[in-house]
Amino acid sequence: MGFIIFLAIIVLLLLMAISLYNKLVRLRNNRENAFADIDVQLKQRHDMIPQLVDSVKGYMKHESSVLTEVTNARSNAMKAGSINEKIEAEQRLGSALQGLKVAVEAYPDLKANQNFMNLQEEIADIENKLAASRRYFNSATKEYNTSTEVFPSNIIAGMFGFKRETLFDLGTDARVKLDEAPKISF
Repeated sequence: MGFIIFLAIIVLLLLMAISLYNKLVRLRNNRENAFADIDVQLKQRHDMIPQLVDSVKGYMKHESSVLTEVTNARSNAMKAGSINEKIEAEQRLGSALQGLKVAVEAYPDLKANQNFMNLQEEIADIENKLAASRRYFNSATKEYNTSTEVFPSNIIAGMFGFKRETLFDLGTDARVKLDEAPKISF
């Protein structure tokens, strides 16, 4: 009788371990799927950047460093391999695009150009979709990270190499800008 109880406890623990392992695998796959959604939006963003740069070039001949920075950041973002490399490269690209937006403010003729306006609207749409995809990715990452850290799934996570993953955040440059009060001028 004692052996049967012992065997039942072992089977129960084994089933619990299998269940926890499967949950961690599902959460990891959900996170990777969420990043695949981001990748689709990033591809569209990367495809539109050359159009944006070309439309701005004629107006901003003497500010080529801004355009070069955007082009280089796009190139690096497209070459990034791992999720963490992509996150870092996209943060740099976002900062470069912010610099371009600031530079564009000095060109009222450019801002009035219909092609430029249409392109800006498309990019804004992609940025909104990216923001939604990032929120979903961060939610999936948070759920995965929580499962790798709470007891008893942290034991299974440690045994099978599941580790805490990085969130897709704004980056330090963008975070500093958010902490600053907006400048309003009339």
